[in-house]
Amino acid sequence: MSNSRSAHQDTFAREHLPPPQQWPDLRFTTPELQYPPRLNCARVLLDQALDEGHADRPAVLSATMQWSYAQLRDRVDRIAHVLVRNLGVVPGNRILLRAGNSPMLVAAWLAVMKVGAIAVTTVPMLRARELAHMARKARIDFALCEAPLVEDLRVAAVDSGHLARILTWGGGELEALMERHPLPFEPIDTAADDVCLLAFTSGTTGNAKVTMHFHRDVLAMADVVGRHLLHTEANDIYVGSPPLGFTFGLGALLVFPLRFRAATVMLEKASPEALLQAVARFRATAIFTAPTMYRKLAQMTSGFDLSSLRIAVSAGEHLSRHTSDAWHEATGLRLTDGIGSTEMIHIFIGASGADIRPGATGVPLPGYEACILDAQDRPLPRGSTGRLAVRGPTGCRYLDDPERQRQSVVNGWNLTGDRYHLDEDGYYWFQSRTDDLIVSSGYNISGAEIEEALGTHPQVLECAVVAAPDAERGSIAKAFVVLREPTTSAEATVRALQDYVKASIAPYKYPRSVELVDALPRTPTGKIQRSALRARAASAAGSGESGSLS
Repeated sequence: MSNSRSAHQDTFAREHLPPPQQWPDLRFTTPELQYPPRLNCARVLLDQALDEGHADRPAVLSATMQWSYAQLRDRVDRIAHVLVRNLGVVPGNRILLRAGNSPMLVAAWLAVMKVGAIAVTTVPMLRARELAHMARKARIDFALCEAPLVEDLRVAAVDSGHLARILTWGGGELEALMERHPLPFEPIDTAADDVCLLAFTSGTTGNAKVTMHFHRDVLAMADVVGRHLLHTEANDIYVGSPPLGFTFGLGALLVFPLRFRAATVMLEKASPEALLQAVARFRATAIFTAPTMYRKLAQMTSGFDLSSLRIAVSAGEHLSRHTSDAWHEATGLRLTDGIGSTEMIHIFIGASGADIRPGATGVPLPGYEACILDAQDRPLPRGSTGRLAVRGPTGCRYLDDPERQRQSVVNGWNLTGDRYHLDEDGYYWFQSRTDDLIVSSGYNISGAEIEEALGTHPQVLECAVVAAPDAERGSIAKAFVVLREPTTSAEATVRALQDYVKASIAPYKYPRSVELVDALPRTPTGKIQRSALRARAASAAGSGESGSLS
């Protein structure tokens, strides 16, 4: 941990970092990773862009507006003044942001950085129950929200006892306050290792994971991924589907383009057709999405001018050779694959251009090291298969979660939860997940969270949720459910259970396959035998009898 003085007046985040002896080794081995002790990432991403003469260069584009770097900074500074003068935000406060991808969300996120606060960016699909948990876990009392999404947030405020100060935009409330503050806002002089971002991963109830990232981490992901994997330049225009609430989207669609004075396109609803239309309309040079989406896009490219694209980036789930080949056949471009994690903030292994080997994830990016560990945490030689471990300028730090921190960092290495094969040439090939996290269409889904939601349904006696293979999504959540009373209409019951989960938690988490069973298999000690359920789900998927109702 740095000895530089923190700018935080609210010391909650620093007090809830894991102890330094539980941190991974942090290594800053390339020239661009040598950061000064005082650093505010918004100053570097935005203010310095104007100092360099980029005031009139396009920064943020959407279907209805275009902001230059100067126009973006004007809105960022106005929001920053509102946060400080109207809401009373002080450095270190957590601020929840709730919106779809939009220029205003970009401005709000940068304003949070400028005032030295901590952003907790959420996706529109989250419900009141999930938002309330986040507010309690991170002790969040401030929120900026797109007006149509505010009702769940207000319910969460009542349920959590937090979120006392909520401002909305899109209905005039925040905009009216912004009009009162035309003067520039000088960024708070934060330390490079002041926390600026809390990112929730997988489940958002019970024992959820919350990762903690510094101002220097935000820049590090750009200076590694944006620079070395994507070769970002000022004439680039980036577009994609990942929400800014996920660090994949935050990097790809906000941090990377601004760091290199490029432009980003905000799509609130990134359907396959909308993505292709945006590439053609804005002459996008780079696209970011998950393999599931690329499989759909590859079938739809006819009729869209994609000639402006120079790179297409895949992350969020395993990229199969079949998907890579289909995209290449449709566009002439090879997909740039990468593995990253919320814990590491972004991609740390990947390959682009001539270095791509279809089917392989790639090699460690400059600034990162990786290895394969055996069951005794010993590094294995090339040609081996084992648990993936990585270290570099960013690393795993969980908010107030010592047990998970101990499990995730071993001998200074970050454990990713993946099994990989390391070939003789130093390329890493994905094999499987080592934990029970369900990765579906690029979304991380907690089976335990679905079980909790299903378990509150009056018809459900008990249930278990596991990953089931799926040709389109990679994996889906499959629920095995024991009912309290037999049903005469299995199909109607399954749909009712699915709808119930959709109404309880974010809809993308619902079990796309539900199998009604008489009993769950158990070990001799009475625990649910999940390995048997996973085998059963895989067998059903292989035979085409998944029971999926979507």
